[in-house]
Amino acid sequence: MAPKRPKGAGAFPKPVDSPAPKRPDPNALYAALDLGTNSCRMLIAQPKGSQFHVVDSFSKSVQLGSGLELSGRLSRASMGRTVRAMRVCQQKLRKHNVSRMRLVATEACRRARNARDFVRQVRRETGLQLEIIQPEEEARLAVISCAPLVSTKTEQLLVVDIGGGSTELVWIDLSSVPHRERPRAIMRLHAGFHTSDSPFPAAKVVDWISVPLGVATLRDQFTDVDDDAARYALMSWFFEENLAEFAPYKDQQARDGFQIVGTSGTVTTVAASHLGLKRYDRTKVDGLRMSSDQIEAVIQRYLDLGPVGRRRDPRIGQDRQELIMSGAAILQALLRCWPTDRLSVADRGLREGLLYAQMTKDGVLEDGLL
Repeated sequence: MAPKRPKGAGAFPKPVDSPAPKRPDPNALYAALDLGTNSCRMLIAQPKGSQFHVVDSFSKSVQLGSGLELSGRLSRASMGRTVRAMRVCQQKLRKHNVSRMRLVATEACRRARNARDFVRQVRRETGLQLEIIQPEEEARLAVISCAPLVSTKTEQLLVVDIGGGSTELVWIDLSSVPHRERPRAIMRLHAGFHTSDSPFPAAKVVDWISVPLGVATLRDQFTDVDDDAARYALMSWFFEENLAEFAPYKDQQARDGFQIVGTSGTVTTVAASHLGLKRYDRTKVDGLRMSSDQIEAVIQRYLDLGPVGRRRDPRIGQDRQELIMSGAAILQALLRCWPTDRLSVADRGLREGLLYAQMTKDGVLEDGLL
């Protein structure tokens, strides 16, 4: 007896529609938090064309790295201050219903022996998950945040990010990139410093370095020197000594076609002082171009003021006055090595880079710089 044919055999199977990939929401909010050695800063933003619109922000000096140089550990007091700041950030994230975010920690947490315990404490007390990123990613994010400030005439670019615990320098060769494509080529570095499979003209990263000296850690190295001018000179010399391994260091750089972009509180404070601003104005500072001579003049005024005068100067501010001279020492060391008439001041950095990278990955930015 022949076996019975199964019911429905030979019928065409019902087509199953595979779900289309969910399109990114152009109205979604993104957050980026940068927990450094000195400050906790966050931005909440919405994609807008090829850029983004900031919806909310937070910035607080928490001095997470206070005492780290001596003990190798984050202190209870500094962790307590930081957790309180992170609670404010958590409230803002909840208020705006933000689900897309990156919350990163840098040099202080990279160096501290108890950093993992601290990350667990933050998660336990605020529900926020901190991610400790490596120096290369920190440098890369700082670079792409500055892409809009890169001149189409720039052949060689040095991006400098002076942080609280470290300073990142990235040297980029743009000479093989068509002039109009140069800012876009910088933005494409979000995928990595050494990617070679891009069909577009590529910016070449000649060298990069993360010096474990920022405004807080460099200051802490010379607290035993009483004389203000001598301490400043020693800090600048010591930082320059730590640049010896940076490949472009030995080559004299022509000023034509060379641009430095500086991103940090030090650079923006120097710019505000140069402009004589009584109240800080980001629209006047971000993108300002300064020469080596103009920066040297501001630093000399800081030295002439002395510690008491700097504390009273409204352009420096209470939060910055303890750190401005170590930051100026770093800046002066860089300008000794590479004098320039094109130092562009960037009031942007890691947070902006984190936002650009997230939005680029999700495809919610229009094809402007990207």
